[in-house]
Amino acid sequence: MNNHRVNFLTAGSIMSLLFIVLVNYITTPNYMWSIYPAFFILLWIVSMYFIKRDAIREYSILCSILIICFLISVNYIFSPIHPWFLYASFPLLWWPITMYSGRKAKSIQFSLIACISVILYYSILNYMLSPQYPWAIYPAFAVMWWPISLFFAKKRNYFGLSVAGGAIIIIFSIIVNIVSTPTIIWAVYPIFLVLWWPLSMYYYSYKKTSIRQMPEPLKNH
Repeated sequence: MNNHRVNFLTAGSIMSLLFIVLVNYITTPNYMWSIYPAFFILLWIVSMYFIKRDAIREYSILCSILIICFLISVNYIFSPIHPWFLYASFPLLWWPITMYSGRKAKSIQFSLIACISVILYYSILNYMLSPQYPWAIYPAFAVMWWPISLFFAKKRNYFGLSVAGGAIIIIFSIIVNIVSTPTIIWAVYPIFLVLWWPLSMYYYSYKKTSIRQMPEPLKNH
C-alpha cells in the first residue's frame, strides 16, 4: 500500500467521520449514535497506518487500547450503572501480551498462566459484581481446554485427552445442574454421551495395538 493511497483513504475517512458527527449533532443531538461508526472509521485509519509499517505488535497494543476505551465510553454514556466493559477488557489485554510473547505463547507454561489468570479474574469479577449466580464457571470451563489440549497434543496422547476432557465436561455438567436447576437432574444425559468419547478412543487404541502385535499373514485378513 503506497503513500498516496494511504493518504487518500485517510483523508476520506476523516471527512466521513466529520460528516457523521455533524449529522448526529443536527438530527439527534440527544442520542450519540455517531460513536459507533466513528470508532470503526478511526480503527480503519489506525489499521492502515500500522499495516503500512508492518508493525503488528504495536498495532495490537494500540488497537486493544482503542477498543477498551470505546467500550468504556459506550458503557459510561448509555449504561453507567453496571460496568460491563470489565468483562471484555481483560481478554483484549491478552492480545498484545500474546503477540509480544512470540514462541512462548505456544508453550504449556504460557497457557497455564493465561488460564489461571482468566479464572481468577472472572471469579473476582463474579464475586464483586454479581455474586447471586456463579457465572464464572462458563469462562473457566472454556479456557481450561487450552492448556489441557496443548499438553496432550504435544504428547500425542489422544486417549488421555479424551479421559481428561470427558472428566471436565462431566464435572461442568454436574456443577451447572446443581447451581442452575437443582430440582431437575438433567446432567445424566450429557454425561452418558461424553462417556462414549474415552470408550471409543480406548477401543481404537486397543484395536490398533492388537493389529500391530499380530503376525503379518493375519494382518491381511
